Amino acid sequence: MATHNSSTKGAGRTKGGSKNASASSVSSKFKKQKYEEELMQIISSFLRKSLSDQRLTFVSITKIELNNDYSEAKVYWDTFDTSKRGDAKSAISGIASRVRHHLAQELSVRQVPMVKFIYDAQYDAEQKIAVLLDRARSSGADE
Repeated sequence: MATHNSSTKGAGRTKGGSKNASASSVSSKFKKQKYEEELMQIISSFLRKSLSDQRLTFVSITKIELNNDYSEAKVYWDTFDTSKRGDAKSAISGIASRVRHHLAQELSVRQVPMVKFIYDAQYDAEQKIAVLLDRARSSGADE
């Protein structure tokens, strides 16, 4: 009889568990996205208002990616002024601990993620593609 009950319970859990897992997955994804958005807002505001380093003036946070256990946040950044990119990179490399400390003050969470700044090369890649497309169009027009 015990065997019958355990197999019945197991079957019920599997069938119901997949539905719950799917709903849980969507909820978890939404929660993660909201947390990333909150981190983006806090970090962007901190860079604009709290840091006096002029090298960070043109820095923009483009996206944030949290790992699955929320222990690390990859903070992608870019600068509108490409001539200032090197200075911005130097300034950003030294502020991760200050940003994490600020997050600890602003967030109501048990564990504040480690912050890792990564230059977002997406704009550079888009520019290269645009140049290649322009060349292809102009060589096609010459024929």
